[in-house]
Amino acid sequence: MNDAYEARLTDLERRVHDLEAGATPAGTRTASDTPAPDASGRVAYSGTVALNGNIQWSIEYDAGAVLSLDPATVATVLDALGSSARLAIVRTLLRGPATAAELQDATELSSAGRLYHHLRALSAARIVEQETRSRYRIAPEKVVPLLVLALAAADVAERL
Repeated sequence: MNDAYEARLTDLERRVHDLEAGATPAGTRTASDTPAPDASGRVAYSGTVALNGNIQWSIEYDAGAVLSLDPATVATVLDALGSSARLAIVRTLLRGPATAAELQDATELSSAGRLYHHLRALSAARIVEQETRSRYRIAPEKVVPLLVLALAAADVAERL
């Protein structure tokens, strides 16, 4: 069995264990995780997608709490996604894990050095994970938030 299959099997075993134990599924926030509402309102998003597995995510936050999020953390993620080459890498990985060679082909980057430069930025922002020596992926719990970020960016740019 190769590393990718073992990682998927381990993830499935963990998820089954969590479900049998009555734990909240990964990627789901409960009411107790969410700050109490105030007069500023609520912001929420959710999704169910079948990209590289079936993934479900739902989150709701108080609007005032969203404004209180650490700006450095938010800026790190937005900065990492602020490049068309990095977005191409993310789009490719949203469809499933890929090797460095596959990413270089899919993104048409001219050199492996450029690819690894972008992968380092995406990894530092905790967007992309390295599965094995030269194989990369996006964690399932980040799929819907990344799709929402792309959708929100298009909405802000009035391109929907």
